[in-house]
Amino acid sequence: MSGNDMGVTLGSIYPHLIAVAAVLVPLAVAFCIWRAVTSARTPQGAVAWVVFLLAAPWFALPSYAILGHHKVRGYKAARRDSRRVVKALADFADEHPVSQDADLGQGAFERLADMPAVGGNSVDLLIDGDDAFAAMMAAMDRAEHYLLVQFYTFADDDLGGRFADRLIAAAARGVTVRVMYDGVGSYGLSSAYTRRLRDGGIETIDPHEARGPTSRRQVNFRNHRKTIVIDGREGFVGGLNVADDYVGKGPFGHWRDTHLALRGPVVAQLQLIFAEDWHWATGHEIGPGLDWRPVDEEANLAALIVPCGPGDDFDTGALFFAAAIAEARERLWIASPYFVPDAEVLSALKVAALRGVDVRVLVPDVADHTLPWLAAFAYFDEIRAAGVKVWRYTSGFTHQKVVLIDDRIAAVGTANFDNRSFRLNFETMAMVFDGAFAGQVAAMLEADIARALPLEKDLSEQKWKVRLGAPLARLLSPVL
Repeated sequence: MSGNDMGVTLGSIYPHLIAVAAVLVPLAVAFCIWRAVTSARTPQGAVAWVVFLLAAPWFALPSYAILGHHKVRGYKAARRDSRRVVKALADFADEHPVSQDADLGQGAFERLADMPAVGGNSVDLLIDGDDAFAAMMAAMDRAEHYLLVQFYTFADDDLGGRFADRLIAAAARGVTVRVMYDGVGSYGLSSAYTRRLRDGGIETIDPHEARGPTSRRQVNFRNHRKTIVIDGREGFVGGLNVADDYVGKGPFGHWRDTHLALRGPVVAQLQLIFAEDWHWATGHEIGPGLDWRPVDEEANLAALIVPCGPGDDFDTGALFFAAAIAEARERLWIASPYFVPDAEVLSALKVAALRGVDVRVLVPDVADHTLPWLAAFAYFDEIRAAGVKVWRYTSGFTHQKVVLIDDRIAAVGTANFDNRSFRLNFETMAMVFDGAFAGQVAAMLEADIARALPLEKDLSEQKWKVRLGAPLARLLSPVL
């Protein structure tokens, strides 16, 4: 075909394309407006999307396709189906009762988790990466039957290599090893690393082929969980990922993080969440061979796993923090790398401080992600005016996700104090209802606060980049 013929052909196609676009774009805009109006979480969010779609449809349509949803369809049904692997889950609490001496404050959290708090557990607080990964790898070496491993981030570096060595060694001695990681959180993971795992006999889920939050295709919904389960009897959960940064070998130097080692009946709950995610990602139940009856531990702590995510009917991540704030009577300490709350949780936090609760928020002084770091400054003035104390950690970077309620309840897990964890990410929080353990967490946070500086300047007194950037970054808070 000659150049002239090509020009004639294209010239005849363009009017048809324009005509088709003139019909399809308004229809697509109308559909997205209807979806925004009927499914947006707040009227303000619905109005924002409607204005954006009408004013700039060519930009708004792809934006809405990526960011305009806050619920994952189908996950609830998959979760319900996968729960059939645990018989008599409703009777689990009767077999492993919590102490009846006093109200532990677990009621709202049990309803959010759709599981009961259970007694008979032991819980070890693991502070920072070196100790935490030493404990995880030692437990992996003890595995006799199976290992279930899930992290948001795997990296092909020194720690990632040593971690892979442990997994491959377990598979070589006959242990069934299943590994799941997030397609966005582990975006830079080399094909050589995953090939090494598969060649070592480890069953992995390819994010290119998976459905649901593990997939790279759903940018807005991420599986942010970090879980290890060993033979159904030991479990780990917390803020650490498998990369050198998390053991202090990255640009921030010291990396402050917190993980938990669990034993006892609560491990079955942690295992259940892994089984649900595996089922959702693969379309297949994880199969027989899992131990759902861990024995009671002498420590006999009451504990509960609270899973949160956009597959639930409610915004369970936001409600978890709202319930924690409402439960506090004397003290509420929150450690999080990000502080980007929604209006409801923000109001609850201010009300807690106004009624006399000692509310403290520990955040990093340095930024690993600029936008959420800037957005936090847009909230600090109003919470400080209500009496909330903000502490900025200066000894490296703090990535831990910890909540301390009075002297009774402590929670450690993966959920940040931001909108993404509130309603867009799949998260896990492990709650312990025990005064002695809460005391350990309090001592840990007191040591962290000793390495932090109180925020004393208003936004108007900050550097010009913060003064200008914070209000603009706050506009993006629903997806931060």
